[in-house]
Amino acid sequence: MDAHAVTSTRGQVAYQRLRELILDGSFPAGTPLQETMLAARIGVSRTPIREALAQLISEGLVSRVSGLTPVVRRLSVEDFVEILHLRRLLEVEAAGRAAGSGQSGDLRAIRERLVSFLAGEQPTTEDHIAIDDRLHTTIAELSGSKLLTQFVQDLRLRTKVFDKGRLPGRFVPGCQEHIAIIDAVLAADAPAAEAAMRRHIDNVRESIMGYLHRF
Repeated sequence: MDAHAVTSTRGQVAYQRLRELILDGSFPAGTPLQETMLAARIGVSRTPIREALAQLISEGLVSRVSGLTPVVRRLSVEDFVEILHLRRLLEVEAAGRAAGSGQSGDLRAIRERLVSFLAGEQPTTEDHIAIDDRLHTTIAELSGSKLLTQFVQDLRLRTKVFDKGRLPGRFVPGCQEHIAIIDAVLAADAPAAEAAMRRHIDNVRESIMGYLHRF
């Protein structure tokens, strides 16, 4: 077990909450993580916050330099490349398994919403992110593996900062790619589902890398 793993219930609560705030972008890269401020925000004492920060430092989400206040670590281009590589492996596997499961979950409802987007409905950024999350989570759940679903959700959180507001050119292609994935799963065509998911992740990767290399 990791020597820095949280050891108390309150420490676990603080760790989960702080991790969510980092991964959903509420605490951007470079944000100083002062124990007193975090304790007040999360509603625990400083000791659980200290435990949580130690765990997050060991995971690489937070860094501390020369004893200074910990800060949210800025992910490098290499970090994103690795995360997207893992997403590609796991989500392609999930799509193939989903297609072979003989189940559809709420994919048809998601498809209808995506078609409405392409027909002219203008979703908010939050609505678009929500339907994107719903699709990828449903595909992962249909794979039949709780662990695979957990990994997919975790990795997606790490790339969630790139929403349609930052990558506006991905909105229409993304909807079209999602529909192709859904259609392949509903047709129980595992190779087509894997290929559609692979193409989608590759296109996401290309867009994110293009965004990162501008800075």
